[in-house]
Amino acid sequence: MFKAVILAGGSGERFWPLSTPEKPKQFLRVFGGESLIRQSVRRLDGLVRHEDVYVVTSKALVAATRRELPEIPKANILGEPMRRDTGAAVALGVGVAAGAGNPVVGFFPADQMVLKPAAFAKAVKAAIARAKRTKTVVTLGIRPEYPATGFGYVDPVSGRFVEKPDERTARAYLRKGYLWNAGMFIAEASTFRAALAAHAPALAPLAAAGRRPALAKLYESLPRLSFDFAVMEKLPRVEVVAADCGWDDVGSYGAFDRYFPHDARDNVREGPCTVVEADGNICVARAARISLLGVKNLVVVTTPDAVLVADKSRIAEMKKLFR
Repeated sequence: MFKAVILAGGSGERFWPLSTPEKPKQFLRVFGGESLIRQSVRRLDGLVRHEDVYVVTSKALVAATRRELPEIPKANILGEPMRRDTGAAVALGVGVAAGAGNPVVGFFPADQMVLKPAAFAKAVKAAIARAKRTKTVVTLGIRPEYPATGFGYVDPVSGRFVEKPDERTARAYLRKGYLWNAGMFIAEASTFRAALAAHAPALAPLAAAGRRPALAKLYESLPRLSFDFAVMEKLPRVEVVAADCGWDDVGSYGAFDRYFPHDARDNVREGPCTVVEADGNICVARAARISLLGVKNLVVVTTPDAVLVADKSRIAEMKKLFR
């Protein structure tokens, strides 16, 4: 049996002000027509029944998630009482999705794009079979397009998993044939529980307990741990299934350059935008009109509540606005 868990704990920072803590990135209907979280569930069709899909999100987003995904049983949409990073989210997902059994459980982010769903399904099926056979955690690996410093990497030969390197190290990883970690993990429930017990023991009770009345009290005592750092990097070996599935993290406003048309001066314009003698800008007008004159490589976004003006080369630093 296979169970799927969607990790949907986004904070709304990377696409602010289009996204906010009340409506984070996974609810955006900007790329692909549907919200990213709906795309995440839809691409699992044929792999898992809706009653075997679970969503781990924040307590404040449970109602919005249920409205967005009416086909998923309400009880399967789980609200964490407080943010404790992906380690706690994975542990909770294992405990609730697996219950007392030992199904294969797959974890999938709610805020990514996959342009080749058939290839994705094929890779997931292969990962499920390998997880059963090897009794290890299996991750989907993406062939790198550039030496990214914001992704983890995995060596398909040695099974070594490494998180977010500097640029020099990332270039070395590309030469060695490492793949990007897409944040999708698949293993039997017993494998996840053993890995948590060995490398993040503070989270192990959550994986065993699942939902229970004392969940809020339990979360208060949990450390903030990334599953990648706390568990994946410490495993002696990780299995990898290469997935040529058109994966895209759509992690910043740079994604507008990839998915929207450009004018003759390389500007992206969505909504009422006037651009004169300006080059390489991204303009997203959801409220006030944007007018640019003689500027280059800016990201300008207007919403009814806020305005963003940023250098395009620094959009990966959006979190600095919220410190």
